[in-house]
Amino acid sequence: MPNMPIHTEFNSIDALRGALRARKVSALEVADSALQAIEAHAGLNAFLHVDPQLSREQAKAADLLLASGQAPELAGIPIAHKDVFVTRGWRTTAASKMLQNYTSPFDATVVGLLQQAGAVSLGKLNCDEFAMGSGNENSAFGPARNPWNRDAVPGGSSGGSAAAVAAGLVMAATGTDTGGSVRQPAALCGVSGIKPTYGTVSRYGMVAFGSSLDQAGPIARHAQDLVELLDTMSGFDERDSTSLESCDGTANKAGRIRAEFNAAREQYKAAGARPLEGLRIGVPQEFFNEGLADNVAQAIESALQTYESLGAKRVGISLPRTKLSIPAYYVIAPAEASSNLSRYDGVRYGHRAASYSDLADMTSRSRAEGFGPEVIRRILVGTYVLCHGYYDAYYLQAQRVRRMIANDFQQAFAQQCDVIMGPVTPTVAKHIGDNREDPTADWLADIYTLGISLAGLPAMSIPCGFSAGPSPLPIGLQIVGNYFREGQLLAVADSFQQATDWHQRTPEQK
Repeated sequence: MPNMPIHTEFNSIDALRGALRARKVSALEVADSALQAIEAHAGLNAFLHVDPQLSREQAKAADLLLASGQAPELAGIPIAHKDVFVTRGWRTTAASKMLQNYTSPFDATVVGLLQQAGAVSLGKLNCDEFAMGSGNENSAFGPARNPWNRDAVPGGSSGGSAAAVAAGLVMAATGTDTGGSVRQPAALCGVSGIKPTYGTVSRYGMVAFGSSLDQAGPIARHAQDLVELLDTMSGFDERDSTSLESCDGTANKAGRIRAEFNAAREQYKAAGARPLEGLRIGVPQEFFNEGLADNVAQAIESALQTYESLGAKRVGISLPRTKLSIPAYYVIAPAEASSNLSRYDGVRYGHRAASYSDLADMTSRSRAEGFGPEVIRRILVGTYVLCHGYYDAYYLQAQRVRRMIANDFQQAFAQQCDVIMGPVTPTVAKHIGDNREDPTADWLADIYTLGISLAGLPAMSIPCGFSAGPSPLPIGLQIVGNYFREGQLLAVADSFQQATDWHQRTPEQK
């Protein structure tokens, strides 16, 4: 038996699946190995709740399915869930004191679909409180840490998910992306993550932040593993009013994304040495202005040159309202958060203050004690812009800007390019506490991701380089596609990852 933990011997879900089905290793052995690694890496603070008994029960069930020869696609694959997906058994806290001891009586649709596919959950992952943040520093239970440098943030809000994958604790994890919260932590931790088209993955059972923006997406080491999870997670759900039945004429169900990915990959393979011949890559000039760090710009340029060597053509484009995405987002998202979080009143569930004078005082004290500073800040902003007299001036105006931002992307896709590429973040991961004196500084770092979320487009991040120096940190390349083209995006990313090895690097291989 090799010295390395069993669950890290396999570099892809497909490789581990083959070993499980050949009975070279059991799902229980894999789960136990991963649980030991989670305990050994407790200092990362990536996990908020681990229950070995629950995980081992799921692993034993997967082994029975494997032995019967009737195992579903993900039987025995170790994953974990961002702590905004409600789960039976494991606590669901949204990284907030408001929900510190809450356990859901039902599973989120995403959780249920992955469990039906045989995946073994190892627990719940740290995140920014109610998914509000860009560094995972707003968690009520302490920040998750970046495996590449534990003094650095892993990104947010899905920081625990990205850190767990980067550290090799799980093969994949779920995350949510409201304004970049899958793509940004994936970039800062050197792994891959995708946000699908809004409405393609059910939001049922996902703790709400911004209802018109929130979308679930997976994080894994490379594009092929993302296909495995995203294809399983996708599908129409009648319990979610924002769920789509059809994706541009194709039924929204499992198999859609995998079929598109396989078709694109076969097309690229057939093209030979220049598999991406004819692919037009739009490069927005607004993504390369002041504020972008030189080391990030250099890594993105190198990645674009790699794509050109694979046959793709670079096309300069303009997304003129890029800067407006920040004020538009930080009006719309807080407004929706203000509405969504009004349910936490100390009456039905969640934290209730120990002492109060009347119902209004109970609600006020419960919220003041249960919510953290960033959540309170966004609730106040959101409540303000929804007030009579300000609604038209702020909220409606932001929605108009949102439509113009979406139109900018549609114009680019219709006339100039097939995909859009650029940076995910202006810099590599900052150190924990760097922006403590200016809590809104992190908002500016979302400039390359917010417009895509406002438009509801699919986008992903893949590793494309590292900063220089004795403690190198990962850099991510963002790839944006038109609506419902997740399969194409993943195939384009896979072509890059077949030609490079950035996605194979681990913190131990610095």
